[in-house]
Amino acid sequence: MSEHGPHHIETNPDPAAFADWPDGLYEEMLKSHDNGCVGSVLVSETDRVRVWHLHLPAGARCAFHRHVNPYFWSVLSAGKARNYFSSGEVTDAEYTVGETKHFHYGAGDYMMHSLENTGDTDLAFTTVEFMDGTNPALDIPDEVRLATQAG
Repeated sequence: MSEHGPHHIETNPDPAAFADWPDGLYEEMLKSHDNGCVGSVLVSETDRVRVWHLHLPAGARCAFHRHVNPYFWSVLSAGKARNYFSSGEVTDAEYTVGETKHFHYGAGDYMMHSLENTGDTDLAFTTVEFMDGTNPALDIPDEVRLATQAG
């Protein structure tokens, strides 16, 4: 069995690991393995990068999605959020403007999660995915592309 990189999060095969999750979240996660929409709107795409904006109003949650290639995110508006990971882990975080984190995924590595805004202000991030990773990029539906990028 190959070793995974530090950012890989395995999907837990035991439904009991998700017993404390809100109703329907586990089922949504199981259906989201091929969802590569890591933001609300894909604002730019080349053969090298995808640039996403993620906007989460207070109380909103983005759909489960899977990261398979190196990327980073940067916070545009401060706030609080809860992460639901495919391992069953749930973490709470506070984000500050300008906070930036980088992630790398080797062959076969991935991380699947959903982010819920638990604060009382909108959360906004920019995420940049690098398409030259070791894993094939996930397909993106046209409806998430910025109108000027879709054509």
